[in-house]
Amino acid sequence: MAEWIKRISEFLARVPGLPVFVGLGLILLNFVFQLLPPWPVIGWMAQVDLLLYLGLVVSLIGLLLIRAL
Repeated sequence: MAEWIKRISEFLARVPGLPVFVGLGLILLNFVFQLLPPWPVIGWMAQVDLLLYLGLVVSLIGLLLIRAL
Protein backbone atom coordinates (compact mmCIF):
# COMPACT_ATOMS: atom_id res chain seq x y z
CA MET A 1 0.00 0.00 0.00
CA ALA A 2 2.83 2.39 0.82
CA GLU A 3 4.45 1.72 -2.55
CA TRP A 4 1.15 2.45 -4.31
CA ILE A 5 0.77 5.78 -2.51
CA LYS A 6 4.38 6.66 -3.29
CA ARG A 7 3.87 6.00 -7.00
CA ILE A 8 0.69 8.11 -7.10
CA SER A 9 2.43 10.91 -5.23
CA GLU A 10 5.36 10.90 -7.67
CA PHE A 11 2.97 10.91 -10.64
CA LEU A 12 0.96 13.83 -9.27
CA ALA A 13 4.19 15.72 -8.55
CA ARG A 14 5.07 15.48 -12.26
CA VAL A 15 1.56 16.40 -13.45
CA PRO A 16 0.02 18.49 -10.64
CA GLY A 17 -2.90 19.92 -12.64
CA LEU A 18 -4.30 16.59 -13.82
CA PRO A 19 -7.00 16.21 -11.12
CA VAL A 20 -8.25 19.72 -11.85
CA PHE A 21 -8.57 18.96 -15.56
CA VAL A 22 -10.27 15.64 -14.85
CA GLY A 23 -12.75 17.45 -12.59
CA LEU A 24 -13.43 20.07 -15.26
CA GLY A 25 -13.96 17.30 -17.79
CA LEU A 26 -16.53 15.66 -15.52
CA ILE A 27 -18.35 18.98 -15.11
CA LEU A 28 -18.43 19.47 -18.88
CA LEU A 29 -19.64 15.90 -19.37
CA ASN A 30 -22.48 16.62 -16.95
CA PHE A 31 -23.43 19.63 -19.09
CA VAL A 32 -23.48 17.43 -22.20
CA PHE A 33 -25.68 14.90 -20.38
CA GLN A 34 -28.16 17.71 -19.66
CA LEU A 35 -28.51 18.26 -23.42
CA LEU A 36 -29.04 14.60 -24.35
CA PRO A 37 -32.47 12.93 -24.44
CA PRO A 38 -33.52 11.37 -21.12
CA TRP A 39 -32.27 7.83 -21.61
CA PRO A 40 -32.56 5.70 -18.44
CA VAL A 41 -29.06 5.96 -16.97
CA ILE A 42 -28.00 9.24 -18.58
CA GLY A 43 -31.31 10.87 -17.66
CA TRP A 44 -30.87 9.84 -14.03
CA MET A 45 -27.26 11.10 -13.95
CA ALA A 46 -28.36 14.42 -15.46
CA GLN A 47 -31.25 14.75 -13.03
CA VAL A 48 -29.11 14.01 -9.97
CA ASP A 49 -26.09 16.00 -11.28
CA LEU A 50 -23.80 13.17 -10.23
CA LEU A 51 -20.90 14.13 -12.50
CA LEU A 52 -21.19 17.79 -11.53
CA TYR A 53 -20.69 17.06 -7.84
CA LEU A 54 -18.02 14.44 -8.51
CA GLY A 55 -16.17 16.89 -10.76
CA LEU A 56 -16.32 19.61 -8.10
CA VAL A 57 -14.90 17.28 -5.45
CA VAL A 58 -12.11 16.03 -7.74
CA SER A 59 -11.22 19.59 -8.75
CA LEU A 60 -11.12 20.85 -5.18
CA ILE A 61 -8.97 17.93 -4.08
CA GLY A 62 -6.71 18.60 -7.07
CA LEU A 63 -6.35 22.26 -6.04
CA LEU A 64 -5.44 21.19 -2.52
CA LEU A 65 -2.87 18.72 -3.86
CA ILE A 66 -1.28 21.39 -6.07
CA ARG A 67 -0.75 23.55 -3.02
CA ALA A 68 0.66 20.67 -0.98
CA LEU A 69 3.04 19.47 -3.66
